[in-house]
Amino acid sequence: MNEGTPNKPDPKQMSDMLPVVAVRDMVLFPGVVHPLTVRRPASVAAAQAAIRGNGKLGLLLQRDPAKEDPGPDDLHWVGTVVNILRYVTGPDNAHHLVCQGEMRFRATTFVETKPYFLARFDVPEEAMGNEEEIEARVRVLKQQATRAIELMPQVPAELAGALRAIDSPSMVCDIVANFLDISAAEKQRLLEMFDVRSRLDAVVELMAKRIEVLELSHQIEQQTRASIDERQREAMLREQLRTIQQQLGEGEGNEAEHEAIEKAIAEAGMPEEVEEHARKEFQRLKQMPPAAAEYSMLRNYIDWLTELPWSKLDAENIDIQKAREILEEDHYGLEDIKKRILEYLAVRKLNPEGRSPILCFVGPPGVGKTSLGQSIARAIGLKFVRASLGGTHDEAEIRGHRRTYIGALPGKIIQGIRKAGTRNPVFMLDEIDKLGVSLHGDPGSALLEVLDPEQNSTFQDNYLGVPFDLSKVMFIATANRTDTIQPPLLDRMEVIELRGYTTDEKLQIAKRYLVQRQLENNGLSADHVEVSDEALLSIITEYTREAGVRNLEKQIGAVLRHVAVTFAESAPQKTSIGVDDVHRILGSPKFENEVALRTGLPGVATGLAWTPVGGDILFIESTLVPGDGKLILTGQLGDVMKESAQAAMSLVKNRFAGSKAESDKLRQNDVHVHVPAGAIPKDGPSAGVAMFVSLASLVSGQTVRHDVAMTGEISLRGLVLPVGGIKEKVIAAHRAGIKTVMLPERNRKDFEDIPESVRNDLEFVWLNNVDDALATALQIEPPQSAAAASR
Repeated sequence: MNEGTPNKPDPKQMSDMLPVVAVRDMVLFPGVVHPLTVRRPASVAAAQAAIRGNGKLGLLLQRDPAKEDPGPDDLHWVGTVVNILRYVTGPDNAHHLVCQGEMRFRATTFVETKPYFLARFDVPEEAMGNEEEIEARVRVLKQQATRAIELMPQVPAELAGALRAIDSPSMVCDIVANFLDISAAEKQRLLEMFDVRSRLDAVVELMAKRIEVLELSHQIEQQTRASIDERQREAMLREQLRTIQQQLGEGEGNEAEHEAIEKAIAEAGMPEEVEEHARKEFQRLKQMPPAAAEYSMLRNYIDWLTELPWSKLDAENIDIQKAREILEEDHYGLEDIKKRILEYLAVRKLNPEGRSPILCFVGPPGVGKTSLGQSIARAIGLKFVRASLGGTHDEAEIRGHRRTYIGALPGKIIQGIRKAGTRNPVFMLDEIDKLGVSLHGDPGSALLEVLDPEQNSTFQDNYLGVPFDLSKVMFIATANRTDTIQPPLLDRMEVIELRGYTTDEKLQIAKRYLVQRQLENNGLSADHVEVSDEALLSIITEYTREAGVRNLEKQIGAVLRHVAVTFAESAPQKTSIGVDDVHRILGSPKFENEVALRTGLPGVATGLAWTPVGGDILFIESTLVPGDGKLILTGQLGDVMKESAQAAMSLVKNRFAGSKAESDKLRQNDVHVHVPAGAIPKDGPSAGVAMFVSLASLVSGQTVRHDVAMTGEISLRGLVLPVGGIKEKVIAAHRAGIKTVMLPERNRKDFEDIPESVRNDLEFVWLNNVDDALATALQIEPPQSAAAASR
């Protein structure tokens, strides 16, 4: 190789030498016409040398297309001899050639490399192989090429006819390989195959893969075109519909409204199945004219779906110390309740994914059940919503109405969730014990799913028709009593009992909360008026008699409204409210100590009773009327209470059978037992001891101590049996001015539940039998029974 030799051989004189151009990313097969642009000086010189000679030029592929000045080792040595059909010089120093491939060649040595490549070459002989095998492969290849041409719209259709007319297997193979969409390296591999059979096999395999890709692409293209055509058709029809609606005056503003609805659905964060349902309903809405009767109903339904907090959860910030401070700030007393609430919050903080119990606050009105729920929500930073269930007798109030009804709405649960705007509020179900049952269904049964952690994750409201997850909601229920709550519903809740307040607790609540709240409600402040403790005690004892503080707040409000009138008329000095002012403003006391008055005669005893609104005192009055020994009961007593009276009568007859005068009283007179407040139904066994003491007082002629109250059930053997509601009954006795309380010995376990301030003010007598009651209440020795006298 003589790179610097000036005397170059003339290509016309050397038929075994050929000017060579190095090409990048291009392989030209024999029989193919293709344009070629050359710019590099060596390539331009080689093309011009070929033009000056016989017009023959060799094309060799570079191994590395990025190399700007390749040498012989950078080229594939098998290429194509081309005939230059046309040569044009462009204005940008580019030389444009139209070349036609003639045959394969193999460079044997490079004679020159400057100013262009000049190579010696030979033409390898192509091996044909078995004629039948070659013919079969050519036929398959032509069929494949015809199919490929059908799938490639950029290839002229005439090519298929031209291929069918070619007889040379090698040429058919080269022409098909030329328009295959494969890499230059792959085409170079085919070019270097001198065995026609092997080359046909390779091209058939490549063509089969290409046809598979083309068919798949064609299928996708057809589907895309069909989808686009359908969308274009739908858009055209919608435009026509919009024009028609505008002509009718119905379509104005619908487009913006539909866009807003579609955006709301996309941003609502619904579960996948719910969003699919919402979009289906939205498509129905778009196809309806706004004047249609169902349009507003469907629009309202979609609004409910988009406005529910499907995926919004507020962050819980449970700080036990802060929760304790909030509970102490909002509520006085209720120590056991606060302790249980703090335990509840602590467990929820340590196990956020656990199933928390459903709390149910049970207690008389006005003791702070609802406000406790609000305090819990404030302590953990969650929204608070409340649904009042009192008087609800329709299942649809819980589950919602079906959309087929006019004016249909979701139930109270979904309405509360929408109002809260989050999926984990504190949800209070107020007055759950006052649910009713009617022909419209049982709302209590509907609540079973709501309050069951195993089921409420897929709660389905009848109106929505799709499941909504209630598992993150913190449900809290309130009730005045538990005996009217369905057992399955009660079983799902943890009952926390709130007892009535003592006088001292009411005084503290009034000073800390009620007075300040009523000052604000009536436009006053602490600078305008001061209410003394004595005045508050007067209101508590003489104008209210309740377990809670609701009526107490009303009376305080009445006093402060009177002061507000004075301030509105003039601007006097700061006013102080004392006991006399309370009497002047509220009038005569509504409640007085009736114990001494009512127990001033034999036959009157003071019992203790439990009511849904707390404890109360209960008077038992007995008297003798001429007759033949019958027992007369009045006061709207229940069956259990009537049985207690009959048992008490039998005990009295037994105890006083040893005295002839007292036995004659019972035989010659009827005994009339009356419990005042006859309009109020009364029942239960708790008055057994009081009835026995009342009858014993009547027979013996001894009056019952006016400062003693009692409760307990009795047996025919004279035993005193335990009863419930001890705390409420003792608080009621303390409130009524009682000094001594007689309780069953077997209720001593309930002593710790009684507030300490009440325990310190009262004397307690524990009864094993009715004789202990006679000794305390009548201060007499137990009379000898008939059985004892016979001994």
